[in-house]
Amino acid sequence: MPADGLEWLPRSELLTFEEIERVARLLVERHGIESIRLTGGEPTVRANLPDLVRRLAALGVDLSLTTNGATLRLLAEPLAQAGLRRINVSLDSLRPERFAELTLRDELPRVLDGIEAAIDAGLNPVKVNAVVMRGVNDDELVDFARFGRNCGVVIRFIEFMPLDADEAWSGGAVVGQDEILERIGEVFPLEPVTRTSAPASRFRYVDGAGEIGVVASVTRSFCDSCDRIRLTADGQFRNCLFAVGEYDLRSLLRSGADDEEVSTLMEQAVGAKWAGHGIGTVDFIRPARSMSQIGG
Repeated sequence: MPADGLEWLPRSELLTFEEIERVARLLVERHGIESIRLTGGEPTVRANLPDLVRRLAALGVDLSLTTNGATLRLLAEPLAQAGLRRINVSLDSLRPERFAELTLRDELPRVLDGIEAAIDAGLNPVKVNAVVMRGVNDDELVDFARFGRNCGVVIRFIEFMPLDADEAWSGGAVVGQDEILERIGEVFPLEPVTRTSAPASRFRYVDGAGEIGVVASVTRSFCDSCDRIRLTADGQFRNCLFAVGEYDLRSLLRSGADDEEVSTLMEQAVGAKWAGHGIGTVDFIRPARSMSQIGG
């Protein structure tokens, strides 16, 4: 997030819980969606979040949430009781001064306490997402691995992607999957786990002390097996994280459209999905919104 923050959306521009539930139900019942993740931005800033979790959990899907973890001590138990089963916590540094520099908040102790609260609430698995940036936090790879092993959480290392709000991304800042595995493997030997359609490639420790994941969107694009779609907080349907266009579901929902019309628009959007994001190519176009604005 940029130092001067982001502009908050008027509440009227956000989808209501009823609208989110309607779209989710259509995706589950008509299009076979089996997994839903609440992410951001920061989903925990939404008032009465356990109510939304309860609505979505009733659909019988694999329901998870990604958060910065700062308020998890307060929310972990209510979210678990509402039907949340697993959670991801975004954490790019285990060092207090560096964490404060990256997030503009001196809240590392609260995030670490939130991770503990998630474990205590029975959320399983608890995963920690770390975006690896060369010259910024790549010297913490082994520290993160050790933290995951000691706490019983799964660390997911994410290659630095061109979705940063300040547009500071460059190919030279990317620490690729091979390098991540090599540097961790020198201390804690790893072996691969059979890949699925999930974004992360998984690797388990040879000694049985858990596993890590690597989301290698840049160096090992998995676009050919990607089955993800996104619905933003303001009701825009995206067929790719890197899409340069969006489909306005909010206007359709509020115009009195029936379920068939809503489903048709989503089908058209998925049908227009690109073959690949094109990161690193001369014709790559950076999305107009940063990751903190896309969410979904």
